[in-house]
Amino acid sequence: MMLADAGTAPAWSWNLLSDFQEMWSYPFMVNAFRAGAVVAVVSAVVGWFVVLRRQTFAAHTVSTVAFPGAAGAILLGVSAVYGYFTLCVAAALVIAVLRGGGDHEESALTGTVQAFLLASGFLFIALYKGLLEGPQTILFGTFLGITSSQVTVLTVVGAVVLAVLALIGRPLLFASVDPTVAAGRGVPVRVLSVVFLVLLGAATAETSQITGTLLVFALMVIPAATAQVLTPRPGLSLPLAVLLAFAATWLGLTAAYYKPYPLGFFVTTIAFAGYLLALGWRSLRETLGRTRTGRIGAARTGASPSATEVPA
Repeated sequence: MMLADAGTAPAWSWNLLSDFQEMWSYPFMVNAFRAGAVVAVVSAVVGWFVVLRRQTFAAHTVSTVAFPGAAGAILLGVSAVYGYFTLCVAAALVIAVLRGGGDHEESALTGTVQAFLLASGFLFIALYKGLLEGPQTILFGTFLGITSSQVTVLTVVGAVVLAVLALIGRPLLFASVDPTVAAGRGVPVRVLSVVFLVLLGAATAETSQITGTLLVFALMVIPAATAQVLTPRPGLSLPLAVLLAFAATWLGLTAAYYKPYPLGFFVTTIAFAGYLLALGWRSLRETLGRTRTGRIGAARTGASPSATEVPA
């Protein structure tokens, strides 16, 4: 339930300092912004490799099975956090095993398992009579109820994920760009793939607690895709992806504080708007580049850039 639902909807004053002071006067909002910062960094870094490695289907599958994981944990009477991490990492390991087969076999099997687990999640919701607003919260995220202990767990897991990625980053980048050449030079491509999928599962479990299980895919993929649209250089696109994910998360948290709509909707919409702007900017830049090239070419030949030849 949002603040607006309780009849205490805050009003935006356009005084940013005052507005943030008001938001951060609530401990649950402080926890939400802290958790959002951790999730944004981890999801952006992992998502950057997901986009580079063209493993968006795997990321979508892992994010989908987070729902039955959380629902099953609640049905068993334990924290949803355990369900998120258990099933997301397990799904990542299953995908890693299936990647031993062909791409077609992998897609068919993971898609089948994904559909079954998603249906199981709704069954768990139906079996637990006391879960009233659970489906919306699990699927679309919320900033309410984020505790200090959850922030600590997210920080520890995020630090581990980033530390492992820092260790394997260079060979993983090589294996992602050209796996055949990397394998020929002795890079353990198969091992790196399995390790990365496990990291993907952990990052997905983290992000699900902010955006919800259906929209975690958006936060993990859209900022990274936007950054790679803006620049192909890894040294620039990776930190840019982190910055975009951070902005989408914090702006989404701010919007969700003032409006009675799911947090995941705001985060996804802001990230998607950034992607559309990036596409528009790239298109404009390419158009201006072609125009400039045409003018330079025309100047060298002494012809007008708009002139056309008319056959005799």
